[in-house]
Amino acid sequence: MSAVKLSKISKEYADGVKVIHGIDLTIHDGEFMVFVGPSGCGKSTLLRMIAGLEQITSGELHIGEALANDITPAKRGLAMVFQSYALYPHMSVYENMAFSLKMAKLNKAQVDEAVQQAASILQISHLLQRKPKDLSGGQRQRVAIGRAIVRQPKLFLFDEPLSNLDASLRVQMRIELSRLHQELKTTMIYVTHDQVEAMTLGQRIAVFNAGRIEQVGAPLELYDNPGNLFVAGFLGAPKMNLLKAQVIALAQNSVTVQIADGSTLALTVSAQGLSLGDQVTLGCRAEHVLMLGEDTAADNVLNVSVNFVEHLGDASIVYANLPNATDVIALKLATDTATIKPGCAIKLQFPASRCHLFDASGKACTRIRLS
Repeated sequence: MSAVKLSKISKEYADGVKVIHGIDLTIHDGEFMVFVGPSGCGKSTLLRMIAGLEQITSGELHIGEALANDITPAKRGLAMVFQSYALYPHMSVYENMAFSLKMAKLNKAQVDEAVQQAASILQISHLLQRKPKDLSGGQRQRVAIGRAIVRQPKLFLFDEPLSNLDASLRVQMRIELSRLHQELKTTMIYVTHDQVEAMTLGQRIAVFNAGRIEQVGAPLELYDNPGNLFVAGFLGAPKMNLLKAQVIALAQNSVTVQIADGSTLALTVSAQGLSLGDQVTLGCRAEHVLMLGEDTAADNVLNVSVNFVEHLGDASIVYANLPNATDVIALKLATDTATIKPGCAIKLQFPASRCHLFDASGKACTRIRLS
């Protein structure tokens, strides 16, 4: 096992384009860390810098106790699995997995033991004599992972390894990767743009944006307490409802805001750093928005008009608009329903304790936990 420590890591290309901006991050021994963010945010570039495939412009990279900046990729004690399987088509599965060990001059018995052990872990022992062309996408990806396992690396790097698989295979492979990590207990760094993969696989997640890390934490910690607007909008499907608002009242444990249609909402968040008249953003996740009966009296109520409904079988996602406003509000209903249709007027509540507030800079205001 091996910890990884990044200290002020930056990457700048010869043309002056800077893509990684002074990243500080520690990945613990045996941890499954996920780098997530939109395309072009620098997560794969940083992974390649850890692997030694991209030069570090400035900063220090430690793998274990060693400063790794100038260590060649082959001597960093890691294995990398790419989006493309990159298997040798003329070789059998066994030969693909054994290749690096043969190059390392291991004897036949050592090679066979390592291949058989990795194949058993990945449940592909019955495929060892097949060629890659005879395998499904999921099986090929298992072989690519097996080729990495046989080297017994201190660190696994995964660069969007499931992107080429269909939806059902991705789910299956996420389960396999999670099981693999539990069994091997090796440090793993996994890059993806898919926030579902990040939430389901990572022990901790680093959310990237434009070459910087916006927030690091456990999946549910980031989901429940996003540190800024970017993290709030990126994690979650559908994404968090975000409405422009203005501060109209401040109290010790609450802030009252007014949104575009004139509605006012009182939120249990800290008023620290806020002033009357400040422009802010109100956030509430789709599953936390409540649909009320027409005659139900409640606080924080919005009257909206339905414009689209997604029927998912076990649930529905309702998309609605405020009167004379472009903001779209998503509501997730726990049961599927055919009674709500486009054009319907419905009444929604944003529970004060479930709402988030972000200041003009996009930073989250502290939520107050009332007993």
